[in-house]
Amino acid sequence: MNQPNQRGGGGGFRQAQQASPLAIRTKKSQLTTDTYTKMVMGEVWKKDWPYALIPFVLGLLPALFVHSWWWLALSVVLTILFVLFRSAQVTGVTQMEQSKPLFERMAFEMDNKQLLLRVGPDKEGKAMQLNWDMIDRARRDADAYLLYLKPGTPPAGLAAWRLWLARTFDVPVFLHLPFKIFNADNDRKLFEALLRRKNLLPAEAGATTV
Repeated sequence: MNQPNQRGGGGGFRQAQQASPLAIRTKKSQLTTDTYTKMVMGEVWKKDWPYALIPFVLGLLPALFVHSWWWLALSVVLTILFVLFRSAQVTGVTQMEQSKPLFERMAFEMDNKQLLLRVGPDKEGKAMQLNWDMIDRARRDADAYLLYLKPGTPPAGLAAWRLWLARTFDVPVFLHLPFKIFNADNDRKLFEALLRRKNLLPAEAGATTV
């Protein structure tokens, strides 16, 4: 599993930087660990539920040669262990030191070149700078935008099976931008247009330019 600080090549918070005078600025917002866990757990199991069948089937294989209800019990136990392990990966992200900045109360500043995550006082606080190429994709929900960070690059020489595991059982890490943090609806529309220009959201005819 890629750690949050490995994603997109990003670093930690540092002294505040300057954004463009035309940057879109938001109010402060905070993504709680409980909200993140609920959102990611649903996303992970929507994608990974077929993999839970693998330990179930493996546990039943001996029943082809020796018929016993114990093999069914073994299948159930193996499946439960897989579910617990995968779920622990999700909850583990919220406990890691590297992921703590994701759950700070922060404001966002976005322009065509970068996305700044500001923590603390507006003028004296710290900021994390993300270039747009560090964002893998975006999603628009009913009341928020989700910006998914790109997974980190696996170490060179990693065995093929370990590479498959790292990619298949990665845990999504994202920034959560509720609509309500935008100072005006026009700012939100400008931000959405910016996401479309960066090919993070599907293109839309007549989108507003930034």
